[in-house]
Amino acid sequence: MTEQLQTFAIYVGLNGLILLWLMTEVGLVRGSVKVSIGDGGSFELIRVMRGQANFVETVPYCLLILLGMALMGAPVWVIHLFALPLTISRILHGLHFAGRGPAVFRAIGAGVTMLVLLVGSIGVILHAVL
Repeated sequence: MTEQLQTFAIYVGLNGLILLWLMTEVGLVRGSVKVSIGDGGSFELIRVMRGQANFVETVPYCLLILLGMALMGAPVWVIHLFALPLTISRILHGLHFAGRGPAVFRAIGAGVTMLVLLVGSIGVILHAVL
């Protein structure tokens, strides 16, 4: 296995743990509001569900971009440059949706994820065609 793929694998694992944490948060809130299916109109449950859903909607594609970087032989530092901010920002984003962080954590999480998606997408396209 190449060093690039090993680096990528670390971030896949870390983000998998973040998803597990978000899933646990949803389960805990479901138990506290006694809603097993749907959101039951609970604002707290809707909030944690959206935090988990946003992660699932965005992070896998960012990880695909990182995989593309790794497979194309990007330097390990470049993979870290994209993956570390993504991972940290997703923790901050999750903290906000779990009710443990200010709204700025949500903005940082969304903004950094969008930046990774934008710059990473352009980067892998350019690397592939040049």
